[in-house]
Amino acid sequence: MPLEELLRRVWGWRWRMLAAVVLLYAAAASLIWSWPRSYVAAMDVAPAETTSMATSALLSPVPLMQSGLLDSRPGGNFAVYLSALGSAEAAEMLARDTPILAQMTERRAEGAMGALRRALDLRIEADLDDLRGFLDRSLATDQDGAAMTWSITLPWRDRALALDMLRRLHGFAEAKVRDDLLLLAQGRIQALNARIAQERDLYQRGALFDLLAQQQRAALVVAADAVVAARLVSAPMVEIRPSVPNRPLLLALLGVAVPGFVLVLALCVALLRGPAPPPWLPALPRRQAARARHGVDA
Repeated sequence: MPLEELLRRVWGWRWRMLAAVVLLYAAAASLIWSWPRSYVAAMDVAPAETTSMATSALLSPVPLMQSGLLDSRPGGNFAVYLSALGSAEAAEMLARDTPILAQMTERRAEGAMGALRRALDLRIEADLDDLRGFLDRSLATDQDGAAMTWSITLPWRDRALALDMLRRLHGFAEAKVRDDLLLLAQGRIQALNARIAQERDLYQRGALFDLLAQQQRAALVVAADAVVAARLVSAPMVEIRPSVPNRPLLLALLGVAVPGFVLVLALCVALLRGPAPPPWLPALPRRQAARARHGVDA
């Protein structure tokens, strides 16, 4: 089909296309506007390794920044902290100490999707797998550009619960790093004490006593320092108004996507229909008109 004829046919459908754009945009906009919104709880943290009196600097005899100055990936205790935020143990803690599972169950039972689940006899009650999936999807840990601070956000429909969950996750991850370091130091102290009790060589005992002093210092630092993994730059806070999903942005994107979709659909339909029959074959059926255009006797 020639381009001129294609454009002429699409232009002839302009009012139909405009009506389709208005209907599709109204339907999609009503869906976006009725979508439940969530409050975002956020906090800013910095790796304890970046401070001058970091716990890791006192625990390790090797200087910091072993991975290079250009490597912005998290490392050390802070990497363990970030992994613990979305771990299975963190999900179990939230399920045990917060009403998140009950609210997730209520959310799954609402609206048309809830009615569809009941009609199909699907599971509505939320479990730990649903909570872990929520943490994987919603808990965001982003580095603030080239800075050493990290922004951690968690959205939820209940404003108070969103803030409570973020505070509990921070406390859980920090406590996990601390407990792991303390258990490691205590285990090494016990092993070194047992080895020293059996060792009779004077030089070997001196080396073992040096190792024992390092582990005792590590246990003392972990017990005394309030921060071992992530230092709070900005305490957990939650916004006053819900912001997820971003309705203005989604409506603006719909204003671009819907007309483009309708235009592409109209072009496809025009191409599938083929060129219009000549004016001297107005009454012939479509198949006969096609044969006549190709020089075949109808």
